[in-house]
Amino acid sequence: MDFCLLSAVCYFIPLYLLIQFLRFIFADADFTLLWACVVGTKPEARLKGLVVWITGASSGIGEELAYQLAGCGSRLVLSARRVDELDRVKRRCLERSNLQDQDILVLPLDLLERTSHEAKTKAAIQHFGNGFFNSLRTELTDYPKILISTVCPGPVQSQIVHNAFTEELGTPITTVGDQQHKMPTSRCVRLILVGIANGAKEMWIAQQPFLLFYYVWQYTPTWAWFITNVLGRKRVQNFKAGLDADSAYFTKPKSS
Repeated sequence: MDFCLLSAVCYFIPLYLLIQFLRFIFADADFTLLWACVVGTKPEARLKGLVVWITGASSGIGEELAYQLAGCGSRLVLSARRVDELDRVKRRCLERSNLQDQDILVLPLDLLERTSHEAKTKAAIQHFGNGFFNSLRTELTDYPKILISTVCPGPVQSQIVHNAFTEELGTPITTVGDQQHKMPTSRCVRLILVGIANGAKEMWIAQQPFLLFYYVWQYTPTWAWFITNVLGRKRVQNFKAGLDADSAYFTKPKSS
């Protein structure tokens, strides 16, 4: 009996380790977040009716956040510097959801202008009223401490590359490169919403090999610093050459 039990243990342990290894190879987020995707609370149930203020809502992850939050029934404050782009995002949010015009506030904001932050906050509160704070108090009855979630995304398909500058101030990247190897913005945002809905304090969201690098930073920081110095030098060279640092990682930058 003991021999059979020992044989079973010797068989299942390697199998379990193999399964976990394969899961890690094909993962695009940390295991805690992926587990929440399967058995955790769905964002549509937790985020409906909440007021969410999105900065950088005119493009990239912020824009996709607006669409998916609207689909969850969240009321939105959309902020960025480009008013015309915010209006476009608002229209698409209304088209994709059951929200009404008054459920989405376009609030132009430049985060670098800190003196404007108080006035902008008052404008958001005035638009949605005291109900915002009342609902927050109700939701936090069993949670005396406010949850702060830190999101650590890897390379994501977005327009941020278009806005990056080379060593010449005001000169953007000339060769954006193929973005298809990066994580789709919609997938990244869905994982963020799942993490928020399930109270994740930190989220690692990236495809391999970038996800592996997060684990290296967590458990072997000395090696992580070494790798960062090597790859960081390559990124700087790519930016100076006017290339997308991520898509051009393994290409030799052209000399000027």
